Amino acid sequence: MITVRDLSVRYDDALILDGVNLDLRSGTTALLGPSGAGKSTLLKTLTGFSPITFGTVHVGGVDVGEATARQLRELRSRVGHVFQQFHLIGRLPVLTNVLLGAAHRAGPVNLVGGFRPADRKRAQELLERVGVADKAHAQARTLSGGQQQRVAIARALMQDPEVILADEPTASLDPATSRAVIDLLRGIEDVPVLISLHDPALALEQDRVIGLRDGKIVLDDDAVNLHTTLLASMWGGDD
Repeated sequence: MITVRDLSVRYDDALILDGVNLDLRSGTTALLGPSGAGKSTLLKTLTGFSPITFGTVHVGGVDVGEATARQLRELRSRVGHVFQQFHLIGRLPVLTNVLLGAAHRAGPVNLVGGFRPADRKRAQELLERVGVADKAHAQARTLSGGQQQRVAIARALMQDPEVILADEPTASLDPATSRAVIDLLRGIEDVPVLISLHDPALALEQDRVIGLRDGKIVLDDDAVNLHTTLLASMWGGDD
């Protein structure tokens, strides 16, 4: 699904990513590293939101560096995104926010009656899955941070994505809520999930851990072969 070869990204005089190689096919992968390691830049590069200085990125059969604007839009419709700041429309009901994940299938829609009954049923089922079905008709801005992140996960799943990219999805959440959100992402078995994290303990709960420091991959192994002490000694989980 995702193949990255010799990827480097430079902004002015700063080398943000340096010779990154990555293959992602299935399971849940933690992208672990401190702030400034290049995690967010790598995720943005995968869907063309960050320019490639050198190397190649292929996602879902698309050469991201050579893709047209139309091809990138189509690719992004097949990739589910979960962000640190949720990116929900606060004044809209929770159910509508989830339905927006299907907008690329429906074409231009109005926010009152433009979605298909099948999509509405699917959105309600996803809210059940993430545990906030009782909030379906509440404005998104009235929910807690953890609840909003659950809605964001449901919206990503509503896309029927081929892969999910989660950029620091627990950064603004308390430890208990962070674990609940990670459990939800970990439970997505039908598509590969790449989660950027800075907490070694949460990273070890995934299938695979990729360690990033100063723009370089310095670790790539199955989580079962690693332990918290090793990861903490390398990254500390302090940011």
